[in-house]
Amino acid sequence: VQLQASGGGLVQAGGSLRLSCVASGRAFSTYVMGWFRQAPRKEREFVASISWSGSVTIYADSVKGRFTISRDNAKNTVYLQMNGLKSEDTAVYYCAARNGGTESKSGSLYTYWGQGTQVTVSS
Repeated sequence: VQLQASGGGLVQAGGSLRLSCVASGRAFSTYVMGWFRQAPRKEREFVASISWSGSVTIYADSVKGRFTISRDNAKNTVYLQMNGLKSEDTAVYYCAARNGGTESKSGSLYTYWGQGTQVTVSS
């Protein structure tokens, strides 16, 4: 599985962005998908995860109520809608796929990773 993330950019605090991650291959609908981020000089952290069907989602406390993860299995795409952006959301955002299992906050459980897309929030 190859993952291609896009949609990052520069936005003012309080603004919105929607990230997309397109997956290659036929098995996309069987994968748990996740979004992670890494800010400069910080460790990678979990953002959100979604079940293969899209019926179950989990979020980091820091983004709950502001970010929404969703997926379109017909388009092999997972999205991250980010509203109310804050300067602390500035990071490179990565999408990841987990073959089997359930939604997870642990990056070590994800097998495939995209290349990342930069999100910069100016205050």
